[in-house]
Amino acid sequence: MLALMTDANAETNVPPAPRLWTQEGFREDEWTHAEGSGALAGNGRFILPLAAFLDLDPQVRISARERLGVQLQPGDELGKIVGLLDQLSLVALAFPAFTDGRSFSKAELLRSRHGFTGAVRATGQVLVDQFPHMLRVGFDEFEIVNPVLLKRLEEGRTDGLPLYYQPAAKPAGAAGKYSWRRKPIG
Repeated sequence: MLALMTDANAETNVPPAPRLWTQEGFREDEWTHAEGSGALAGNGRFILPLAAFLDLDPQVRISARERLGVQLQPGDELGKIVGLLDQLSLVALAFPAFTDGRSFSKAELLRSRHGFTGAVRATGQVLVDQFPHMLRVGFDEFEIVNPVLLKRLEEGRTDGLPLYYQPAAKPAGAAGKYSWRRKPIG
């Protein structure tokens, strides 16, 4: 009987829906991933792929700023949206595989070099061991499907190292007499 149930679940192969986590905890996601600009005809907040966002009329981007986000894949150039950041409320950075860390760099650059103050969201393979580092480089929203990370966040645990050496987008306090050794603030 157990073997039959396992086989039936394997056949459906439906991934769980992501849950949105912010530093305030889990919450309902106001944003919907859309494939094209046609979604903007309705009400709601939409995350568009880079190509669809760039194809929008500039006036539409400006008027829809509060309900418009863009998703960048690891291979997408950040430079394509740098001049348009004032027309965005959210930038979603994809992690299609846990081995591809290019979106870490994009998040840090959005915060430190380009001064983006909107939401920076991680989507895709958000894993427990990478999560504290994502917080440090500027991510503030996460679409979570990983069961281990979901459980830890439900328990209120963000974990991470209590001491680190490199400065990041999020400020750190000094720790003792070495200027390069830092402790997380808070």
